Amino acid sequence: MKPLRADAIRGVWGTVLLPITGDDGIDLGRLDAEVDALIEAGVAGLYTNGTAGEFHTQSEAEFDAVSARVAARCEAAGMPFQIGASEMSPQRSLERVRRARALAPSAIQVILPDWVSPTLDEATVFLERIAAAADPIGLVLYNPPHAKKVLDPAALATLARRVPAIVGVKVLDGGPSWYGALRAALASLPRGLSVFVPGHHSATGALAGAHGSYSNVACLSPRGSVRWWAMTAQDPVRALDIERRLIDFFAAHISPLGAQGYSNPALDKTLAALGGWADIGLRLRWPYRAVPIELVDSLRPLIRAAVPELFT
Repeated sequence: MKPLRADAIRGVWGTVLLPITGDDGIDLGRLDAEVDALIEAGVAGLYTNGTAGEFHTQSEAEFDAVSARVAARCEAAGMPFQIGASEMSPQRSLERVRRARALAPSAIQVILPDWVSPTLDEATVFLERIAAAADPIGLVLYNPPHAKKVLDPAALATLARRVPAIVGVKVLDGGPSWYGALRAALASLPRGLSVFVPGHHSATGALAGAHGSYSNVACLSPRGSVRWWAMTAQDPVRALDIERRLIDFFAAHISPLGAQGYSNPALDKTLAALGGWADIGLRLRWPYRAVPIELVDSLRPLIRAAVPELFT
């Protein structure tokens, strides 16, 4: 796959979730079927081993197996893909990047070291070595709100300026002032930077200058999320109304599950079970717990009533 520049990383990308067996293994056959369903849904690309992909629970052999299978299916279909090489340890992350590079992905995703929070200078040193190992493949910096070091727009621009291999970022967005700071920061860069925001904020994000989403809404409905993204350009008022209803549903039914201690991967698998587009299942890897199926079943008619456009 040809490495993507920042200006080519756009739209809705689907995350690859792990189907977990009863003995805590990864069901690779169901994973293959899930990847095929995402490709058929017409997402802009796929990515592996994000938080929703439970990268933090995988052995190195499992990381290699998941990465290789997804890469092979995407290559065969001509589907852009990114390999998530994130690891809490910078040394293991570097080794994952070296192995991911051999699969020729469109980009490689990484997080900053996540046990001892790095300074901006230490983050620069980390990303410079990661970039050298990934070359000529660009980096997408994944900086979620639960990271030990959450970067503001100015810091993101500083790292992108210092490490030209950074072609994209995934961040939690903010309000109008945050987007204003982002636009000012990007204007200071000598080249572009692809900015991806959470899926359920993608209409607001697209209208304010974001370029796409590594999407939790694609967990819910890959086809629906693609249609919704296109709608943002064609009918922004309707797209924003869908976003409002999605956010209301999340506030009423998904965020309370997080407040009860269910992890982000558990919530993403809940969304996939609500959508029913692939046989992924709710089970997470030990020691994390899944949302009970009875609760998921009770939410299914509510989400379809809230945003029927995603399921048409």
